[in-house]
Amino acid sequence: MMSIKNTYFFFVKKPLILILIFSFATCFAQQDIVPAANRTALYLPLLKHKKITLVANQTSVIFKNDKQYSHVVDSLLQHDINIVKVFAPEHGFRGKADAGEHVKNDTDKKTGLPLISLYGKNKKPQPEVLKGIDLVVFDIQDVGVRFYTYISTLTYIMEACAEQNIPVIVLDRPNPNGHYIDGPTLEKKHQSFVGMHPIPLVYGMTIGEYANMVNGEAWLKNNIKCDLTVIPLKNYSHSKTYSLPIRPSPNLPNDKSINLYASLGFFEGTIINAGRGTDYQFQRYGAPFFPKTAFSYTPKPNFGSKKPKFNGELCYGIDLSNTPFLNQVNIEWLVDAYHKTPKDQDFFGKTFTIHAGTEKLQQQLESGVSPKNIRASWQKDINQFKKIRSKYLIYL
Repeated sequence: MMSIKNTYFFFVKKPLILILIFSFATCFAQQDIVPAANRTALYLPLLKHKKITLVANQTSVIFKNDKQYSHVVDSLLQHDINIVKVFAPEHGFRGKADAGEHVKNDTDKKTGLPLISLYGKNKKPQPEVLKGIDLVVFDIQDVGVRFYTYISTLTYIMEACAEQNIPVIVLDRPNPNGHYIDGPTLEKKHQSFVGMHPIPLVYGMTIGEYANMVNGEAWLKNNIKCDLTVIPLKNYSHSKTYSLPIRPSPNLPNDKSINLYASLGFFEGTIINAGRGTDYQFQRYGAPFFPKTAFSYTPKPNFGSKKPKFNGELCYGIDLSNTPFLNQVNIEWLVDAYHKTPKDQDFFGKTFTIHAGTEKLQQQLESGVSPKNIRASWQKDINQFKKIRSKYLIYL
């Protein structure tokens, strides 16, 4: 069993650097950020002669240029890496399942590899499915928002592997919302799969940095530690913008939806439609009972949303598709929607508190607290988190 505890690979020999530059200069000329999956020289030697399980979905790719890429599974198989099985997160291996839809075990038609679902009854890998595995590789694109469940899957992977003494390698990817930290911090009593750790809604870390923090802060069950290696990005900083070339899930179709997701994701726990059932998911919000406005839309079943809220009903609301790029969580939209909802409608759903991570937000809305004061109530916890976060950053 190899031991590569808490290892970060920052330096390689010059010949390898030249190979990487030659291979990938064209595809990253615009943004100059190289995902860890593309840095094969740093991790392929660690995979040789091992039985590998890959945690992957449709975003787990190696880029050839701006529009061409190969899946990491296919690439590793071509390098004679012994992949035994693949673990699939929420939305499945190909990223086609609705949010919250259970994903079943299956077989990948292209490779014949077993696909083990980590979304449904078994969100944490059981010991029997890890039996005989030498190493687990995690490569999934995150969006940097607490209730986006890929970081919960990462936590369970690390925990299960720590219990079985199996090392984990995380192939790091850029965080498109990595430029700021904001929102309410999760309270322990509201832990769930849409929020497992005491972090703000937007936490400003790559998934590799986040893995370091989960390990370093002893957030795994029984304070166990995972034998963790993070393969870093090249030329990344938290201030750099990054456009995701592949939608990370069915209802985040573009950069605008990803940037607005932290602010409009609150609506997932309310009666309000946030664009599901349209081609502008998380770029609008509305309801049939809102005051009539010039902007309206009718949600209908589509890719990623088989049963959208207010299916087939005309909704009046707000179009946010031309909103300037956000550097903070916009709470005004949630306040606006709450005030526009008639008292005979139940605005808050069963999951609002677990999405918010705290009971305080609902109480503040019901008490008429201003957006400014709601935001002010987050700051103490955010400042405390920033001190913790600083210990685990790999990038500026």
